[in-house]
Amino acid sequence: MKSFIKKFNEISIIDIPIVGGKNASLGEMYNELINDGVNIPNGFATTSEAFYEFLKQNKLQSSIDKTLSKLNKETYSNLNNIGEKARDIILNGTFSNEFSNAIINAYKNLCEGKYFEVAVRSSATAEDLPEASFAGQYETFLNIKGEKELLEAIKNCYASLYTNRAIKYREDKGISHKKIAISVGIQKMVRSDAGCSGVGFTLEPESGFENIILISGVWGLGENIVQGTVNPDEFYVFKPTLKQGKDAIIQKKLGDKTKTLIYAQSNNHSSLLNIETPVAYQKQFVLTDDEIHLLAKWALIIEEHYKKAMDIEWAKDGFTNKLYITQARPETVHQTKNKNIFFEYKLLEKGEVLSSGNAIGSKIIVGTARVLNSPKEAFKLQKGEIIVTDTVTPDWDPILKKSGGIITNKGGRTSHASIVARELGVPAVVGCINATETLSDGHVITISCAEGKTGYIYKGNLPFEKNKLDFTTIKMPKTGMKMILADPEKAFQLSSYPNNGIGLLRMEFIITHIIKIHPMALIKFDELIDKSAKKEIEKLTENYPNKETYFIDKLAEGIATITAAFYPKEVIVRMSDFKTNEYANLIGGKQFEPQEENPMLGFRGASRYYNDLYKDGFGLECKAVKKVRDYMGLTNLKVMIPFCRTIEEGKKTIKTMTEYELEQGKNGLEVYTMVEIPSNVILAEEFAEIFDGFSIGSNDLTQLTLGVDRDSELMNELFDENDKAAKEMISMAIERAIKTKTKIGFCGQAPSDFPDFAEFLVSKGINSISFNPDALLKGIENTYKAEQHKVSYA
Repeated sequence: MKSFIKKFNEISIIDIPIVGGKNASLGEMYNELINDGVNIPNGFATTSEAFYEFLKQNKLQSSIDKTLSKLNKETYSNLNNIGEKARDIILNGTFSNEFSNAIINAYKNLCEGKYFEVAVRSSATAEDLPEASFAGQYETFLNIKGEKELLEAIKNCYASLYTNRAIKYREDKGISHKKIAISVGIQKMVRSDAGCSGVGFTLEPESGFENIILISGVWGLGENIVQGTVNPDEFYVFKPTLKQGKDAIIQKKLGDKTKTLIYAQSNNHSSLLNIETPVAYQKQFVLTDDEIHLLAKWALIIEEHYKKAMDIEWAKDGFTNKLYITQARPETVHQTKNKNIFFEYKLLEKGEVLSSGNAIGSKIIVGTARVLNSPKEAFKLQKGEIIVTDTVTPDWDPILKKSGGIITNKGGRTSHASIVARELGVPAVVGCINATETLSDGHVITISCAEGKTGYIYKGNLPFEKNKLDFTTIKMPKTGMKMILADPEKAFQLSSYPNNGIGLLRMEFIITHIIKIHPMALIKFDELIDKSAKKEIEKLTENYPNKETYFIDKLAEGIATITAAFYPKEVIVRMSDFKTNEYANLIGGKQFEPQEENPMLGFRGASRYYNDLYKDGFGLECKAVKKVRDYMGLTNLKVMIPFCRTIEEGKKTIKTMTEYELEQGKNGLEVYTMVEIPSNVILAEEFAEIFDGFSIGSNDLTQLTLGVDRDSELMNELFDENDKAAKEMISMAIERAIKTKTKIGFCGQAPSDFPDFAEFLVSKGINSISFNPDALLKGIENTYKAEQHKVSYA
């Protein structure tokens, strides 16, 4: 007897040849993971045997072969016509009574007598293998109810084997059309139209960083997220601390979610309607923290079961409020990449920014912008040109391979445009909002995805360089090689570089670029005089009833992202070290900052932390660090105090931190201080009694040793870290740290710029050296050579 139907409880992952990758995965999870608490909607699948029997009984294969033989494989100019004819051949076929009855009986059994809505999904028998991702190639039909409707949906799934995009994809990949069969999965419908839905990756999709789970979500049905119709919410969950039961959500990004896809009220159960999302829902996350953690745990269970990174779809039923996993397939982009080879792109100059959005990939490309309204305008696109459009759906796939880059108004990191761009290896900037308005058709533009998670589109042809980095050739020295880092968006990518952690995390970047508001303007918001500043603050903090929480959460997210990227390696965050003129430039800052003649030597560093003018602002910084360490579980984070002039000031700072429940020694917290003032060197042994470690800040130490303003162009020639007096101060600091058994590092460019400076530091016994990312590899090389030379300095 022929086997036309298999229930989910009869399916496992070995059944890919029978029910395709999608259905095999659903059956595997249904049977293996439900006992682990993962919710999988029940269902059944038609088999590949049923598909081939359908072709045989209707004598369709020869007609399909004859039609496909006429495809112009040079230009694909007749692809639309060929695809339509192939689909019509399928649709004109009829199901045998035996097959129809088998489907209807399985449907009745699933519904236990009373028909309910089901999702009907195509699953190709070679689908979702690492070497062949069929994302978005075939059709899905939702909210199907009734025998006739179900049979019709299954036949439409069969016909989707020959969508234009599927034909083109198989031709590009060299996959025989005959060797692919369609299985159709029929699954109990999750009513996410009344709830929410989304996707998840068990790695960070741009960098391939493996310790992150990225969950994206929208209100209503998931097609809006896949097709990039809206910008979704995004949640980054850190696996190691998730396993520890900590608050592992290290980032939450609110998407606009302007549309909600629901079912239209009609007799056609599969008809959809995209309605405007109420403003209140646009400003609300689609998932609670508990739901994010639950989905992340399920994603982790699925990944550990399959022993590979996974791409997951989830849905929340709006009537039962239950979460479900509706699909899971292997992630196909990063599995085949050589993690030891990296191409680094860098703009040599910047120009006028025309638009920006989510950066997909890390490349830079120069090309001609081609503004297209739909795939029907494919004839306008020349090979290598950059597609600029509102959004990209699977219908665009046949022409995307011809493009040099993709720019869209809509979409997030998990949209179809993003997935295809990664697979094609072309840069994309998605979710720009206004790209089709600000970019002119036919004009030359530069796409840069090499500046973090934000991608920029610049006017004209900007020069850039591309360097191949082979990490297998790098020899690491015994001296710790650390990075100086400020931008959280670059953390995941940079973590793959050879390193021993972060020697200096500059929180000022997070405050200026992400928070943007002076902390005291949040604490004393009601006392703020500047009306325009007040308006800006209201807008930035509109989703935060408590404005102080805005500062704490945003700072914690930025610090946590960098700390997680380098976990479990040491990450040392320096508490804020703005000068008063820099603090004043923050929104609402002028009211809370004194005017100083020489801010470089004024009210900065530790002196602010216990002073009533800023003490409560420092308290918010402490609370953010505490959140990262104690609640998120990132205990590899250490704290560093800048510009601590005296022993007494050090003690006051430690005391103030304790007042805000950031206590030295508690939960293993270590507190370092910068050695950047001569007093830090002269009294190093006494400072060592207060602090757990030192970090030499060569810029300030040099300027204060030589009495040279490092910002003065007139005095620029005299500012030199290689000066004998400056090096003597560094030497003394290292010697006294060694004497007191205090860890000491060095932050600065000199060891990468000057091999002899690296030799000097090594000979003195420095524990670690921290470099800016662009100087790291040269610094490693110089330090390794220095250790080999074993040069001795008197």
